[in-house]
Amino acid sequence: MGTVIAIALGGAVGALARHGLTSFVTQHIESHFPWATLSVNVLGSLGIGILYVLIIKQSTLAPEVRNIAMVGFLGAFTTFSTFSLEFVVLVQDGRMLAAMSYIGSSVVLCCLGAWGGMSLARLW
Repeated sequence: MGTVIAIALGGAVGALARHGLTSFVTQHIESHFPWATLSVNVLGSLGIGILYVLIIKQSTLAPEVRNIAMVGFLGAFTTFSTFSLEFVVLVQDGRMLAAMSYIGSSVVLCCLGAWGGMSLARLW
């Protein structure tokens, strides 16, 4: 049960951090480009890359930090960070075809999913 609570607390903080950053960026940059979301995704990707090395590769942080920081905080902050990490790991493992397929299918299928969801919702 401790793991679930740790993930939930990390997620709560991550969600609040996302809200804070997007509010800050939106207030300071007037644009039709989604700078706030891009900022969250880039920072989340940077954060998960750092944590992956410190926890998984170098073991300089306790494995429990993974649940709080990677699953909880970054999971709520942005799921794009997980996507980015999985792509990089595929590339580092020499699985270029899988990596490129992952990028292409993720972008196309997720955009189609968003379009499909919007289309379905408009039917109601």
